[in-house]
Amino acid sequence: MKTKIASFLSIVALSLLTFATSSFADEEEGFYEKDHVRGFISIGADYRGMRSEYQRYVNTVALYNGYHQIEYTQKNAEDPTKLDTLTAFFKGSAPNDYKKFDDWYLGLHINVGAQYKQFLTWIDFNFMPTQVSERPASSYKTSGPSNPTESTTFPLYDVEWFTYGADWMFGWKLFGENAPINLIPSIGFGFSLMNMHFSSNYDYVERGNEENVQTLRDRFYSTLATTVNSELELRIELGRLALGGYLGYRFVRYNDMNHEEFNQSFGNHSTHHTDNVGDTYFFGIRATWYFLSQWEKKQQDKL
Repeated sequence: MKTKIASFLSIVALSLLTFATSSFADEEEGFYEKDHVRGFISIGADYRGMRSEYQRYVNTVALYNGYHQIEYTQKNAEDPTKLDTLTAFFKGSAPNDYKKFDDWYLGLHINVGAQYKQFLTWIDFNFMPTQVSERPASSYKTSGPSNPTESTTFPLYDVEWFTYGADWMFGWKLFGENAPINLIPSIGFGFSLMNMHFSSNYDYVERGNEENVQTLRDRFYSTLATTVNSELELRIELGRLALGGYLGYRFVRYNDMNHEEFNQSFGNHSTHHTDNVGDTYFFGIRATWYFLSQWEKKQQDKL
């Protein structure tokens, strides 16, 4: 994960440095006329379909049915009149009653960027409403093998998951800067953070070191992914307001999810696979508001 974050930040830093250097270039050098740069902001919403591997990953990990550490008693093998207190791990059964998550969700977006002639660049801040699989009860009981009446009660929680992230996008207006109808292909890169809340306080045991036991808490756990995002937008310009419809594909690869000191990793073919697919295909609508450039403000002042 640290390697992916470092690579992403390095690319961003290099790109920002290049952009900043160009921004202070003399207009007479002919690179661009900075007075013609105008900012914009947009809001959008889309329907996001999950690849089958992605849906399987979410339902496998979020609805994880783990083990609980339980103390129970059984008769001593040498002296049946005595009882021994033992500790063992038993699998829960609560997630069987939870509803699985659908293969689609709503994506919400806020874009902040700038346009110079036909070229556009922006940051797409994206997030989704939390998806919830409601708990079937407030708690459930798990008992040892020798005496079912000796049961331990464990709390149940709603199983929840959501993602948020950002993509740095680059686009081009194919039909010119001021065409009333435009087609805008774009591509960008960024990150996505997936967050999950699990059904109960399951215990994890380190292999080869059974004394190291970590328990899931009543909180969200997260995993980070790098992203490559591509879009194609059909935009109608109405002065400073623009309305558009778009579709695209977002390529996402998640790291293993860390639970306290342990990783829970599920891929498309193996239960221990680091290349977890989080790809989505989408289509949606967007409203954009353009701010006036310095040149446009000067033209208005002359009127």
